[in-house]
Amino acid sequence: WSRIFPDGLGKEINEQGVAFYNNLIDFMIEKGIQPYATLYHWDLPHNLQRTMGGWLSDKIVEYFALYAEACFANFGDRVKHWITINEPIQTCINAYGIGIFAPGLCKGVSAEPFLAGHHQILAHAAAVDVYRRKFKAKQGGQVGFVIDCEWAEPMSDKMEDQAAAARRIDFQLGWFLDPIYFGDYPESMRQRVGEHLPKFSEKDRELMRNKIDFIGLNHYTSRIIGHQPNSQPQEIHFYQVQQIDRTDKWSSGEAIGERAASEWLLIVPWGIRKTINYIVKKYENPIIYITENGMDDEDDPSAPVDQFLNDTKRVNFFKGYLGSVAQAIKDGADVRGYFAWSFLDNFEWAMGFTKRFGIVYVDYKNG
Repeated sequence: WSRIFPDGLGKEINEQGVAFYNNLIDFMIEKGIQPYATLYHWDLPHNLQRTMGGWLSDKIVEYFALYAEACFANFGDRVKHWITINEPIQTCINAYGIGIFAPGLCKGVSAEPFLAGHHQILAHAAAVDVYRRKFKAKQGGQVGFVIDCEWAEPMSDKMEDQAAAARRIDFQLGWFLDPIYFGDYPESMRQRVGEHLPKFSEKDRELMRNKIDFIGLNHYTSRIIGHQPNSQPQEIHFYQVQQIDRTDKWSSGEAIGERAASEWLLIVPWGIRKTINYIVKKYENPIIYITENGMDDEDDPSAPVDQFLNDTKRVNFFKGYLGSVAQAIKDGADVRGYFAWSFLDNFEWAMGFTKRFGIVYVDYKNG
């Protein structure tokens, strides 16, 4: 976004930015690679944050639609698969709740993460609306929305634990998909978030209705979920209202899966099958792409390269997860594609170069 419209307002396009993406897209196609383009992967133009509070302002919906239209016009003759927004929950919670992602807001205002999410849903719908009205007939592409979700496995057969696990999924998938498919947020969110959860107008509902061609699922891990009536005071409001006990161990002490390098990433291949099948059942078997799935190694500058290249753990990870995706397809899921995260070791957001997700090792020192 900031490369196409540095000020975010859609008034003056950056031709150098357009040329950059044209060259990249043309090169990919020349090499036989079909481009899947994400419009927003957290690169908010600073001017929009500075002047109107970024995703906290309803004005951003219009500006995002202008940006999307410029991309469709310049690249849509070659790009046939568009993703509007990547992992909106991360922007909402980590950027406008906890404050560990840009713009780093942590004001303790319970409504702000939900307001940011509200505007991202409407921005997605506005972008799809522009595409269908102005470009789809000629370009024939599809526009989707990428949601990240860890599977929530109930801690026990107790009804309260089953309900807690379902609630956890509502606060991940349902938050962003239910408005598009059903016109409103999940009832579990309405009950627990209350007045902090914005309301959709009839105009909003009309804009959102069926504004999705595919669901992109980013999935890495799973957790065991039980009911926890007493919220922890150190948790932010988003987690407090869910009333869940989120753990990586069963009551026996056995871990749900082997840990990768990151503390949050437990290797649980069967979780992706359950997540896909949940989406199939609730959202009437939509087209699904697995848009991110992978695991990380700890970067150790002193370790010999051979240690990284003997990559048995990652090989087993992908065997397990791809096998579970294949099982979901046999179950009836319409999964059209799979993207590993990541092709190369990269600058992994707040973790920088300390974690290596690449299936290809990158020598940072010697290029």
